[in-house]
Amino acid sequence: MKSSAPMAANSRQPNGIQLLLAAEQEAQRIVNAAREAKMARLRQAKEEAEKEIVAFRAQMEAEYQRKVAESSGDSGANVKRLEQETEVKIAHLKTEATRISQDVVLMLLKHVTTVKN
Repeated sequence: MKSSAPMAANSRQPNGIQLLLAAEQEAQRIVNAAREAKMARLRQAKEEAEKEIVAFRAQMEAEYQRKVAESSGDSGANVKRLEQETEVKIAHLKTEATRISQDVVLMLLKHVTTVKN
């Protein structure tokens, strides 16, 4: 009987090794498939990103060209508009200065004439 027990173990051992080899091959196949899927997703993401970059660059270039055309096409009108805006701001500042000048004079006189110990 002792001789049959090792025989049974020996007959199971090659079968066990083959199962391990098959499992290893299956695992390797799964890993390779996952790696290929990951690479495909990365390629797709890169292509989509490149398309978005091209579209964004075209949009920015178009906007830049539009602004250049606006500013250079009407340079005389822009100068006149800026002069008008400057005159309005100067008039506003003069009005405000006139409005608060009396308060400023009184505040300065107060600080000059007040003695602190």
